[in-house]
Amino acid sequence: MFKDAQCLIYESICLHKMTHCQASKKWENMKKRYKVHFFLLKGVKVFPETWPYFSLMDDAMEGRLEGNAPILKAYSSDNNKGDFLPIPKPKKRKVSSMEISSASVADGPEIEVSVNGNVKWEQVAVQQRGLEIDRIVQEAEDKRICKDSEQRVKEREIEVMERERLVLQRERAVLEREIAVLDRDRALLERERATIERERATMEREKAVMERERAMVEKERDAVKVEESDTTDRKERFLILFKKLVENL
Repeated sequence: MFKDAQCLIYESICLHKMTHCQASKKWENMKKRYKVHFFLLKGVKVFPETWPYFSLMDDAMEGRLEGNAPILKAYSSDNNKGDFLPIPKPKKRKVSSMEISSASVADGPEIEVSVNGNVKWEQVAVQQRGLEIDRIVQEAEDKRICKDSEQRVKEREIEVMERERLVLQRERAVLEREIAVLDRDRALLERERATIERERATMEREKAVMERERAMVEKERDAVKVEESDTTDRKERFLILFKKLVENL
């Protein structure tokens, strides 16, 4: 796989110096870019034309470039440049299965295609474009992560609001049941008060009857007293008259 990376990076930055770390980073960035195009265009038969290196990356990822990578040697110098590769000479690479259209290079480096299919890179700015693509991809990923985070926050807020709404509904149902119980108790108290009022009115009527009956009894007792006093007076007069009669005899 690293040989494929050497081949790909060599042909992408053939006029630039690059360290081993830079080459590894470039390879990882291009793999990420390839995965983005691969998953976005999954199921599409035609290769995308928006990124000229998709077909080359596809060959590299499938192992079809095995053995095609040139041998790269590092040279040391007295100016601490031992980590840099020598400036390679422009080379030609035969392309057998990749089609290059004018639309695919409209916004990229200029490419000259010869009659025998050889491709020669005249102006290369792949490293800068790769970094720009990586930055755009990273920004898109950051935006997606931020959007997902905001979506999760909104979903949690919606869940909290839903739970609060359910709690309020349960509390409202409890309050409605308590109000219904209070209404029943109040209706029962009203009925009991009405019963007490009727019983009190009955007692008032009975009391009035008893007062009338007592008055009548008082009158009858007074009459009896009068009659008894009259009887006593008649008896006394009768006794007096009887004594006088006896004396006259």
